[in-house]
Amino acid sequence: MPISVTYTAVLDVKRSTAEHLARLLRDHRIVAGTRKGRRALGCFRQAVIVLRWFIDGTRLSQLARDNGLSVSTAYRYLHEGLTVLAAGAPDLAAALERAKAAGLTHLNLDGTVVRTDRVAAPSPNGADLWWSGKHKHHGGNVQVIATPDGWPIWVSPVRPGREHDTTCARHHGLIDALNRIAAELDMPTLVDLGYKNAGDGFRHPHKKAARGELTEVQQTYNKVIRGIHGVCERANSLLKTTFKALRRVSLDHSRITKIAAAALVLLQLEYDRTI
Repeated sequence: MPISVTYTAVLDVKRSTAEHLARLLRDHRIVAGTRKGRRALGCFRQAVIVLRWFIDGTRLSQLARDNGLSVSTAYRYLHEGLTVLAAGAPDLAAALERAKAAGLTHLNLDGTVVRTDRVAAPSPNGADLWWSGKHKHHGGNVQVIATPDGWPIWVSPVRPGREHDTTCARHHGLIDALNRIAAELDMPTLVDLGYKNAGDGFRHPHKKAARGELTEVQQTYNKVIRGIHGVCERANSLLKTTFKALRRVSLDHSRITKIAAAALVLLQLEYDRTI
């Protein structure tokens, strides 16, 4: 009696995206000096493995089985895909230069926590570095810069989920860079109260004093800022709804940096948009 069923499936991704990734993998093999016929799969089939993992969140053990690979080979194929994709993500300077060239009125900045399996990494005071008290689970903090309409143009390297958004932004040089671009180009960055006191280049809602009330003007300002900045949530949503791999990462948490950067590149390929 058969113990498995073979079926046909369609991956919800443009063929041009898969072909682009296959070309990147081909170039990677050439640079690595891989001889023809030494790999179990061709570049296109390897690209499909990487895309299935990103889009459907398919387990590596299943991907290995579907392609007649060992699990260790499937992991190696995935990590190669992450490396070549992430290499195409813009750095902060390039992303801000694109924003400048596009003449954007403002930028949006928001942090998102990418959930991970439990990791043991105590801080100097004994607290779990990767435990997010706000979200009540382990994860890594990734900062996302978006356009006024909520299109992500840059993602940061990962930081421990316990860190505050402002701490993460400062670590990545975002505070200085965004304050500078606001002063030079009159292009402020809209944020939530998690970035309070980040500088004059940031716009965030007024915080009500412990024993006070906001004025009518302040309340109106808050509604406007929250309404405009609320669009930024689309950036994080686009990344996480498009790629199931970003909803929970079972790889080493340090890999979130490449996963997020690779996801940004794939999103730009799928929509044919960078800014």
